[in-house]
Amino acid sequence: MLRSRMLAVSGSALLLAGLAACGGSTSTGSTTSAVATKAPSASATTDACAIASLPLTTAGKFTIGTDDPAYEPWFKDGKPANGQGYEAAVAAAVAAKMGFAAADVQWVVVPFTNAITPGKKNFDVDINQVSISEERRKAVDFSSGYYDVAQAVITYKGSPIDGKTAVADLAGAKLGAQVGTTSYKAITDQIKPTAAPAVFDTNDLAVQALKNKQIDGIVADVPTAFYMTAAQLDNGVIVGQLPAAGGAQEQFGLVLTKGSGLTACVSKAVDALRADGTLAKLATQWLTNAGAPALK
Repeated sequence: MLRSRMLAVSGSALLLAGLAACGGSTSTGSTTSAVATKAPSASATTDACAIASLPLTTAGKFTIGTDDPAYEPWFKDGKPANGQGYEAAVAAAVAAKMGFAAADVQWVVVPFTNAITPGKKNFDVDINQVSISEERRKAVDFSSGYYDVAQAVITYKGSPIDGKTAVADLAGAKLGAQVGTTSYKAITDQIKPTAAPAVFDTNDLAVQALKNKQIDGIVADVPTAFYMTAAQLDNGVIVGQLPAAGGAQEQFGLVLTKGSGLTACVSKAVDALRADGTLAKLATQWLTNAGAPALK
């Protein structure tokens, strides 16, 4: 009898244990399921472009490179950090759009040719009137274009090319441009002069050569051309604006290390600034593009 009662109690205990085990299993499974459902949602909302997620050169800082001297109208008074001038203002706007406070933006000097050569960079982005090209994409990354640019030919009053109206009229001229630029490429590919173009390390040296009448003209992007004729040359004139090479719109882009984890986030910021009209407003404020006749 006692044995029978013990067996009955044991059986009841086992039954209760089994029910408890089943209840525990259901509860645990439900909790696990809820956690599993919640985790992807949290992960999905993680911002890949949050500052903490960005692979920055210096943690918490946005490092921007440009050349020295930094020319107008792209920079004001040769001081990129003051946010004045078109590129200085664009760089500040991009940094702000990405969430950086002004105090967390730092500038470093990067020569033009160093910015576009392969290898590890000492900056997060570089901004220095660098035209986007497929050839350059082999060495570096580019953001979306922040400025649609055209090339212009400048000279001095009374020069051999003053008053010319067609690209073909420039074939016999001695022209010059800064080394490694699309301005130089425009001379060789579009104008195709009979004399080899002169190459200069800086635009200042090109302007000096024009003043000395060592060359007949300079090719530069339109805003720079206006600055040269207005501020650097006593009798400077714009001969005209070259047509787009191959019919494609030339654009300036911010330069990044090849394969940079920042490229998509920087492009996202540039695209937003174009969409909300900021880039257009800054161009109106800092750049002059009117009055450059189109060369035929």
